[in-house]
Amino acid sequence: MKKAIVVMLTGAMMLAAVACGNNNTSSSAPATPAAETPAEETEAEPAEETVESDVAEETQSEAPVITEEPMDYAAYAAAEIDSEVVIRGAIQAKQAYYEEQGTASVYLQDENGGAYFLYNLPCTPKEYELMEVGKMMRVKGYKAEWSGEIEVIDAVWMFEDGEYIAEAEDVTALLGTDELINKQNKFVSFKGVKIEPIGDDGAAFLYNYDGSGQEGDDLYFNVSVNGNTYTFTVESYLCGPDTPVYKAIKDLKVGDVVDLEGFL
Repeated sequence: MKKAIVVMLTGAMMLAAVACGNNNTSSSAPATPAAETPAEETEAEPAEETVESDVAEETQSEAPVITEEPMDYAAYAAAEIDSEVVIRGAIQAKQAYYEEQGTASVYLQDENGGAYFLYNLPCTPKEYELMEVGKMMRVKGYKAEWSGEIEVIDAVWMFEDGEYIAEAEDVTALLGTDELINKQNKFVSFKGVKIEPIGDDGAAFLYNYDGSGQEGDDLYFNVSVNGNTYTFTVESYLCGPDTPVYKAIKDLKVGDVVDLEGFL
């Protein structure tokens, strides 16, 4: 029986650097606007008004106003590394929140297929919670490259009206080809791949690339399609042992035929 697994993963044999993020598609709910309150009730319930004011201050007091018009993806792709860029897209996934530095990395995609990776985007814990799949953002930062990964760094951002949720693009046929890099940062799927043994013991997955790790370390697993085998990685610092992604990979058995979804 074929299993469908939603995974934010890395393809070690396909890209030099890709990332793993939280899957919020099924768990995130739309933000619920506060109900309007008649003036008399507002005066009678100052405590509730104070709470709302505190939340607004935490999330909006330092929010930048980006007046520049966003570029389309073709202009972004053509922009030089280290140049300033302004983009607009909808959140498709977010990685773990780094509380010590107050940042998170985020995947955006627009309605025309443009895909962007925002690395170490500054945000408060409350703003991170509000980063729900489908929400539009405008971002101003600098285009950068790290080990082949094109990303936006040193960015400021703001929410915008609108919503867009991308469907996973089937890129199974591009496995092992140079064209796969053109799908970088997009929400993609690999359909009907078979779990192959990995390591000397023929396991379904390994902790670390050589099996030297333990619970909580990166997971490595092999899949085959059209007679070729590819290695995928779940990076534990982004998808730890308590996440559905990590648990799903540990449940795999050699011979399982699965659909994988994630971000390149």
